[in-house]
Amino acid sequence: MSDKHTHHKALVEPLRAAMYDFDEAGVRRALAEVTSPDAVFRLCHPFGDSVGSDAFYDTGYKDLLAAWPDLERRDYIVMAGPDEFGADWVGCGGYYTGVFTGPWLDIPPTGHQVTMRFHEFYRFENGKIVEMQALWDIPEVMMQANAWPMAPSLGREWHIPGPATQDGFVPGPYDEAKGKQTCQHIIDMLEHLKKHPSQGGPEVMEMERFWHPRMNWYGPSGIGTGRGYAGFRNWHQIPFLNGMPDRGQFVDDITYHFFGDGEYAAVTGWPNMIQTVTDDGWMGIAPSGKKITMRSLDFWRLENGRIRENWVLVDLLDAYRQLGVDVFARLREFNKARNLGRIEIPDGMR
Repeated sequence: MSDKHTHHKALVEPLRAAMYDFDEAGVRRALAEVTSPDAVFRLCHPFGDSVGSDAFYDTGYKDLLAAWPDLERRDYIVMAGPDEFGADWVGCGGYYTGVFTGPWLDIPPTGHQVTMRFHEFYRFENGKIVEMQALWDIPEVMMQANAWPMAPSLGREWHIPGPATQDGFVPGPYDEAKGKQTCQHIIDMLEHLKKHPSQGGPEVMEMERFWHPRMNWYGPSGIGTGRGYAGFRNWHQIPFLNGMPDRGQFVDDITYHFFGDGEYAAVTGWPNMIQTVTDDGWMGIAPSGKKITMRSLDFWRLENGRIRENWVLVDLLDAYRQLGVDVFARLREFNKARNLGRIEIPDGMR
């Protein structure tokens, strides 16, 4: 019999397979089989929480499948492990794709293939999923439809790749010591990041100790990707700290869940950040002086003892909501002259 973490990854495999060849009956059945009847599903804004697999399907997938009739799920990271409280998690990262032929969330269809990155974390008890925390990169879809109504990204917007080493499906058996070692590297790195600027200049973060010089920080759409120390600092960290200099000061009010598997580590929290938007503002939003929470689901991959790749999703739409900005209302105003009807694409046979 395999260890429980390898077993949990195997339990998620039929759900992933059903979503690869996506159809409603198959996905509903796979969801019901792997989840407890009262499982809680926490999905990004504007969806919110739901209880039970059918309610989650109706909330998240029903309209998406109608808009992308050939909907397909592709994973490039599947890892598992225990968090510091003894809870058992499986983390999956990848993207949904399909031809965008009908409107979704008032985003105009394109008639072309689109992608939407996801990070989905599943907490297991007694062989069943009892909680799911998931972020979908909805701004990525808006951008592909030329419908993003907010400020442009500072970083590079592109189709985020999977691991360079193509080993994101971490095999068993689960190595507890290695998982803890990888996690500790991430925890130590984050503690050093929080030292700047209150305890000194950028040197106190010791980037060279924790990060590979050719690191890739794959941020959410709306922020974008930064490569290398300079890319990370210029396109993410400096704007983030300028707008929210009190970040990292409210750790007693949030709960992190770190878990590691081989060279991979992950963190989730709902939320796992609290900070105040002041000074310069952030992402084109004027400073409001308002304290907000953030949900961030992250993966890291270590290479030769340093972080080479970091996949980051943040519920940016929820952050905008807390600051009084309704991105979907702006999207409707921005695109009210566009056709939101279904696109019929000829099959080329006539």
